[in-house]
Amino acid sequence: MREITVTVDLKGKNYLTNVIADRETSEEEILKMARKQVQEQWLF
Repeated sequence: MREITVTVDLKGKNYLTNVIADRETSEEEILKMARKQVQEQWLF
């Protein structure tokens, strides 16, 4: 497992979030996970 800090641009704002993923997880999947986290946390 590793922790990755990702900046997500959503609706014109930048959000910084951490994603915990396996080392084999692709960059695309990590970005998808980060975007989902931001949507759930900040956009209700």
